Amino acid sequence: MTQFSANLGFLWTELDLPAAIFAAKAAGFHAVECHFPYDVDPAEVIAALAETNLPMLGLNTQRGNVESGDNGLSAVIGRETEAKEYIAQAVEYAAAINCKNVHVMAGFTDQSDAAEATFQEHLRYACDLASKHNVQILIEPLNHYDAPGYHLNNIESAVRTIEAVEADNIKVMFDCYHIQIMQGDLARRLERHIDSIGHIQFAAVPDRGEPDMGEVHYPNLFKSIDAMGWNGYLGAEYKPRTGNTTEGIGWLKALL
Repeated sequence: MTQFSANLGFLWTELDLPAAIFAAKAAGFHAVECHFPYDVDPAEVIAALAETNLPMLGLNTQRGNVESGDNGLSAVIGRETEAKEYIAQAVEYAAAINCKNVHVMAGFTDQSDAAEATFQEHLRYACDLASKHNVQILIEPLNHYDAPGYHLNNIESAVRTIEAVEADNIKVMFDCYHIQIMQGDLARRLERHIDSIGHIQFAAVPDRGEPDMGEVHYPNLFKSIDAMGWNGYLGAEYKPRTGNTTEGIGWLKALL
């Protein structure tokens, strides 16, 4: 059975995180995930998760100074101290709320060997910290239209990175939206790399809205993913076209 997770970094953003968790439950989602929950007391998140009986699947390391152009720091040479602080913060918060995954954001680089070495060093640090709390580390390729210059931009590079890190608790976050824009051939790429994938996300292409139009026919893709034996969740990380999440939730009701 396909199970859907609501990414509360984009959905119900007018609500605080605990209230958004309740909204996701009411809409019919089976789990939740978020981006940057650090301003919210973990106790409030724990209470909302307990009352809704929803698991929290993931959160991100902080991006850095967004106003100056940061989008993660873990592959950025010269920002090592901050990168490790963000990793430690994310793992600690994830452990506090029983969150299953931490997405370590790489940041913008020149894609050099030195940047990759920096990334791998920080990922080993992250995996070591996370292993103490039964947390998994995720890395995600982003497309170069939305995030030009992001260190990872394709699934094959991400798989090579996790193979080089040589840790048991690191996998790829496969966002169908990003991979379709950069590479396409989603079903074959998913099947080829399914053992290296820790979470799957989706949104319409190219507008990143609800998954009910655009280049990808998600009902068919979801059936293909199910046939691959995928027993994880599918994360709805889209930006509601009208700005109102509840108004556009019909796609979910049609699939449940």
